[in-house]
Amino acid sequence: MWAGRIAQLSDWRDVVRPRRVAGIHERGRTILGEAGLGKSSLVRRIAGTAAASGDWVTPQLRIPSGADPLKRVAEALLQLADRAGLPSARERKIAEIIGRVEAVAAAGLSLSLRRQDGPEPYTALTALLIEIGRAAVARGDVVALIHIDEMQNITDDHALSQLLVALGDALTHDEAVTAPGGAEFHRALPIAVYLTGLSEFADMAGARKGATFARRFQTTTLGPIEDEDLTVALQEFVSNGWEVADRRGGVSRIVMEPAAVEAIVGLCCGEPFLFQLAGERAWYAGTGDVITAEHVFIGWEGARGEAEAHVERILSRLPTREREFVEAMAELDQEERTLTRIADAMGHRRASDAGPTSQRLDSTRGIIRRGRPYSFRHRAVEAYLTSAWPEVVQ
Repeated sequence: MWAGRIAQLSDWRDVVRPRRVAGIHERGRTILGEAGLGKSSLVRRIAGTAAASGDWVTPQLRIPSGADPLKRVAEALLQLADRAGLPSARERKIAEIIGRVEAVAAAGLSLSLRRQDGPEPYTALTALLIEIGRAAVARGDVVALIHIDEMQNITDDHALSQLLVALGDALTHDEAVTAPGGAEFHRALPIAVYLTGLSEFADMAGARKGATFARRFQTTTLGPIEDEDLTVALQEFVSNGWEVADRRGGVSRIVMEPAAVEAIVGLCCGEPFLFQLAGERAWYAGTGDVITAEHVFIGWEGARGEAEAHVERILSRLPTREREFVEAMAELDQEERTLTRIADAMGHRRASDAGPTSQRLDSTRGIIRRGRPYSFRHRAVEAYLTSAWPEVVQ
């Protein structure tokens, strides 16, 4: 179900991949947003599309809290190198590079602490990425795609810096090639990098890499999906239904009445996680061939606690001033949600005192939208703070 994410899917198909295959530089992509907005699922979809077309793709490299990201990435790059046929290459240089990356995969960042006279781990990763890119050029019409998830969990400054530099250096590498006829020119390698994580990673990367990170990675902060997009996506369910196996060894179809679509869209507030939750519970609420609005509401009763906890987790992660801002904003009528009124409700003497907080909630977290008046982009947060949601009010 990819309603509302057409821009990101088209970006891979129409921009990132064709430019990289053609040897034209294109920045890596950073997809950020609050929990439940489908960041990881979106990039898994892109990676699945790439793999189906023959590209070389790493698995989703989830970085647990406290883990060494260099080890995890090194292991994945060794798998890509194997796919590219590099271990069988006879060049001594490639064998040395693979050996260095194998050492990084075994020791991670601690390698640089033990071998003060040797190269830093990031140089080994960069070198192997470049060799993988060269192999992709030789193969033709192939892109090596790396997806690293949960980037906000990389709290070690040195590990994050080395990882971003290794990826960025590979993305900006210029390779000298000779065209038919003997003319020499430079091209980028067919390497694509996707980073996904929570919104605060933008601050982490910006503070530690500054303009370098911005030049090498293009950041998108996902927001909720529009109701119209979800309604259109579910229309297939209404008109044609969904095939399932019946108990007689045949196939039947489950259909959804329009009122059920309206109920699901209204309850999920545009969030993919809540959309999935509402749909799943509605599916199992009945036993017939038609999902009704009543099934949606019955199923949601069992999901209310999970939906409430989901929004509470988002709010609990906000720093004190940011949470105070959204709570003060929620207390005001929609037409009164100006920066001056919100700042006054927070106890500030000047509206400008709340300016940086509003900017972060808009551009970094994607929870509000600054304007005249201010409004909520994250509609589940708004519903939780301003209404009886997730309680069903029919």
